[in-house]
Amino acid sequence: MNIVAIIPARGGSKGIPKKNLINFRGKPLIQWSIEAALQSKYITDVVISSDSDEILSEAKKNDKVITLKRPSFLAQDQSRTEPVLLHALENLEKKYNYLILLQPTSPLRTAEDIDKAFEKIFEAKTDTLISVTSLDFHPFKTFTISNRGYLKGIINNDYPFFSRQQLPKTYKANGAIYIIETNIFINNKSLITEQTIPFEMSNEKSLDIDTLDDLK
Repeated sequence: MNIVAIIPARGGSKGIPKKNLINFRGKPLIQWSIEAALQSKYITDVVISSDSDEILSEAKKNDKVITLKRPSFLAQDQSRTEPVLLHALENLEKKYNYLILLQPTSPLRTAEDIDKAFEKIFEAKTDTLISVTSLDFHPFKTFTISNRGYLKGIINNDYPFFSRQQLPKTYKANGAIYIIETNIFINNKSLITEQTIPFEMSNEKSLDIDTLDDLK
């Protein structure tokens, strides 16, 4: 089985300049994801997609990594991840059974986490997996404001007054792991399907670095 890990790392970043290369506990931030991917027993190829020659040069220090220069129109603030992944797949010689997206801003995700996620999707015999973490504050307890300026429960007007134990548990994607069958991704151009299963991770491991405070 061929499995490709794609690590998208553009050069621009507003929150932290050159974020993907910033020193995080002794090595560049992107290196944490590269090493986790290389240490996985299921991933066969690791690809770095970037518009930055500096990032690609850093990635090439890892002999087993494939580097791909991304066109600038796929490296804007508003650029979505899906076209970046499609560009990578179109420019790789191999065909792959699965694609795993590893964002470099999730440095605490390990090879063990990756392998457990693969084992879960294989056991479930489904096509898509997304890593999640539970929410401390329940979104069903929130309000929106109507066009007339009145508060309105985001689901209904009863849930905001329920105890958290009375409400279904909710999760958010933590950005660490996305796995999908490659053919399904190419056809649907989406990282989620009707058969997506969750891979729950702790809040600590779900750290997503976006600001200097996150880095600290």
